[in-house]
Amino acid sequence: MSATRTISFDVKDLTLAPEGKRRIEWAEREMPVLRLIRERFAAEQPLRGIRLAACAHVTTETANLVRTLQAGGAESVLIASNPLSTQDDVAASLVADYSVPVYAIKGETTDTYSRHVRTALDFHPMMIIDDGSDVVATLIKERHEQLGEIIGTTEETTTGIVRLRAMEHAGVLTFPAIAVNNAQTKHLFDNRYGTGQSTIDGIVRATNILLAGRTLVVVGYGWCGKGVALRARGMGANVVVTEVNPIKAVEAVMDGFRVMPMSEAAGLGDIFVTVTGNRHVVDKQHFNSMKDGAIVCNSGHFDLEINLEALRELSVPAVRVRPFVEEYTLNETRARIIVLGEGRLINLAAAEGHPASVMDLSFANQALSVEYLIKRRGQLSPGVHLLPEDVDTEIAGLKLRSLGLSIDTLTPEQMEYLSSWETGT
Repeated sequence: MSATRTISFDVKDLTLAPEGKRRIEWAEREMPVLRLIRERFAAEQPLRGIRLAACAHVTTETANLVRTLQAGGAESVLIASNPLSTQDDVAASLVADYSVPVYAIKGETTDTYSRHVRTALDFHPMMIIDDGSDVVATLIKERHEQLGEIIGTTEETTTGIVRLRAMEHAGVLTFPAIAVNNAQTKHLFDNRYGTGQSTIDGIVRATNILLAGRTLVVVGYGWCGKGVALRARGMGANVVVTEVNPIKAVEAVMDGFRVMPMSEAAGLGDIFVTVTGNRHVVDKQHFNSMKDGAIVCNSGHFDLEINLEALRELSVPAVRVRPFVEEYTLNETRARIIVLGEGRLINLAAAEGHPASVMDLSFANQALSVEYLIKRRGQLSPGVHLLPEDVDTEIAGLKLRSLGLSIDTLTPEQMEYLSSWETGT
């Protein structure tokens, strides 16, 4: 516990550290790609001398990412990216066992969260790992004098990338940002398989309901929405999809789901899951149309997807009926609307988030993105960049290697054919 005497931190209870360490080590078993990267980082020290601020869900998987960055030589500080996603035992172990300054408490207030963001900036980071772009946004709004210290940032979520592109469009993003979420080894696996499974896990843990035979409305059919719809159907639910993008709507139809406007789905759904990255996609008029006992939850980044303020105006004060389950009774119809996890990420509020095996790929992307930015310091233009395809492919290759699998390679003749325009049918 000597780390507690030399670093500052704000966690719930350091006595939880032994349990946190056991769970961090358990998750590591399912993260072979990140382990391979950590071994290389330890030998090469590509992050030596770098001060890094990470804003992420403080989970067992994130702990293994931080350990990898630490092995590479980075000096890191970690804060929570969501008030309900912190695993307090993991936060305690990172402080006590790995000497990482952590500022994260499950259930922390918005004021505490904002204070932690500013504490991370007080560290004067050269690199930022963000999840929703709150750290970058606060830096730009409040810490102009620190902008010149930043080498770059990486962003984990769709929501954060939308914000970064808005910053870029406004001309205020003065350093390069890697859109980690857009890497194929991130969104194809983390968003689809991770969000799909962990969202259903969160709903079931919070409510203990049977999904089979229920109508579950997926609001948004991006990669996360596809995953939720796929897993809900596998559990026997009748899945309805709402969308604003015609291409995604057609895709949902072709995938075998009913597609309709939210105004129609509101009266049909037993369970609603928002995964859009936008605000108020479940709004006042939708609450008024919902069945008695309808369950509403969110698996997008911020709690703004559900208009909880409007729901409070329509209802008597909410009653907590189970952990992470609040019941609102509408004033006029007396219908009851059930909100899970205070409208925050249900997969992390009521469950443990994504399985470690998919976060292995996502956090491999994060680690290699940080290395990429450092190696190209001063070479990349300000703005949002994609992780190069060869790095994405490297991560997939490491995953196959960890699984003991091999695949075919192109022959010289095949490579020549693919690069030539002269040979046809």
